[in-house]
Amino acid sequence: MDLEKIRADFPILSREVNGKPLVYLDNGASAQKPQAVIDAVTQAYAMEYANVHRGLHYLSNVATEKYEAVRGKLARFLGAEEDEIVLNTGTTAGINLVSYGWAAPRFEPGDEIVLSTMEHHANIVPWHFLRERQGVVLKWVDPEPDGSLDPQKVIDAIGPRTRLVAVTHLSNVLGTVVDVKAICAGAHEKGVPVLVDGSQGAVHMKVDVKDIGCDFYAITGHKLYGPSGSGAIYIRRERMAEMRPFMGGGDMIREVSKEAVSYTDPPMRFEAGTPGIVSIIGLGAALDYLDGIGMEAIAAHEKDIAEYADRRLHGLNWLNIQGQAPGKAAIFSFTLNGAAHAHDISTILDKKGVAVRAGHHCAQPLMEHLGVTATCRASFGMYNTKAEVDVLIEALELAQELFA
Repeated sequence: MDLEKIRADFPILSREVNGKPLVYLDNGASAQKPQAVIDAVTQAYAMEYANVHRGLHYLSNVATEKYEAVRGKLARFLGAEEDEIVLNTGTTAGINLVSYGWAAPRFEPGDEIVLSTMEHHANIVPWHFLRERQGVVLKWVDPEPDGSLDPQKVIDAIGPRTRLVAVTHLSNVLGTVVDVKAICAGAHEKGVPVLVDGSQGAVHMKVDVKDIGCDFYAITGHKLYGPSGSGAIYIRRERMAEMRPFMGGGDMIREVSKEAVSYTDPPMRFEAGTPGIVSIIGLGAALDYLDGIGMEAIAAHEKDIAEYADRRLHGLNWLNIQGQAPGKAAIFSFTLNGAAHAHDISTILDKKGVAVRAGHHCAQPLMEHLGVTATCRASFGMYNTKAEVDVLIEALELAQELFA
């Protein structure tokens, strides 16, 4: 990887914050955008904008061609077939589609969903809807003391009433990489489908949904260096055939009359209304950019950064780091000894130009399990450097000095 060139591709990385060079370590929440994505979005709006799928004129054909090309790019990115990719606004939309379109009509009171305590709220709240409205039972599997998740404990939690396992590929708080392939194999032996939240996983490693063996895999574009409001979900053909439409409107119908409605074939059956045309085109540009670098190269660079950051952070004996699972990603959640709140710590870091996330990270069950109300989180991306780790350490030392 040519790290200097990559950093030059991201205009925002050249700016200052509070008179200091920006050190952007909030990638777990949303990644910055390369110029290629910005240009693709600008071109789509300025010179090529029209609605898709509905017009025969030149601009509509151009927009449709570019929009639909992204479905193929996503299929290759995830190791899927094009007709197994549903385009949407992100992971939240994808998981809600599964909840409403697949689970709700199939689950009965007392049926179970197995979750890990590490899940993001996007992979919790849709299942709580089923608990509230249909009497579905949520079964929880806690991580180990080091933050790892034992696949066998997830498999052992599957009972005769379990209808779904829903688990993250990579914890947005602990950086834990979950062995979702083992979970899928064990769950399928018991006849239970598996949904994987790939919001973080697809960013930090090469993903092959066929190799993993999952039934559903949801991703978010804005974490993949693409625009907000973009994303997709892979749905295995067999599961897709079992689903009812979630939203009704244009594009998802075949015929509509006063007496009846019929639906088009998947995946467009699950893509009602005018989509986020330009956001999806921008996501396609982000995928092209990632492909040009290579996910393996990105993963190797981030592994190097993670190891360096881990050594430097563990040199601060007043810092409490949450989660030390082997092979964890470059995501570090921490608190300081004493009474300093995560929000106060992040404010001090911001004065030094260091952007981190502070709060419960949309993972309140995990916070409760860890015995904390909030943490600071430094999450690294492909453009971050060891020098930026050093700036983070200096800013943390200042925070410790002020709050000690």
